[in-house]
Amino acid sequence: MNTIEPGMKVTALYKTGKYIGEAEQVKNGKVLVSILAVLKHPKQGDLHNPNQADVPFFHQRKALAFQEKTWAPEHTVKPYEEQVPDYYESLKMSLEEMQKELEQKGDDWSTRSLSELSGLKKEYHL
Repeated sequence: MNTIEPGMKVTALYKTGKYIGEAEQVKNGKVLVSILAVLKHPKQGDLHNPNQADVPFFHQRKALAFQEKTWAPEHTVKPYEEQVPDYYESLKMSLEEMQKELEQKGDDWSTRSLSELSGLKKEYHL
């Protein structure tokens, strides 16, 4: 098992997104991570009903912001040794990658997700 210490560059999962960040604290099985880049944009929709379009509230899920801090479960945090990409470039790439995946699926959930991502792209100024 990897030991995570403050100051280390790490990858962390938060809900359905994956991020690169800097570990700031380790406490009670969680790691406080300051976000530096986005590896995988969060999925859209209801987390309790994944990949379902017909839900009471279809959530728009934003990526965590640059230097935003979040507590991630320690078991999802891993050391990161590579060069950290630019936050905005990583955000753009992760969003575009998710859009391509959704376009290939073509189901109702993907269509609704693409609509939400289109709005986020404007909000992110990408």
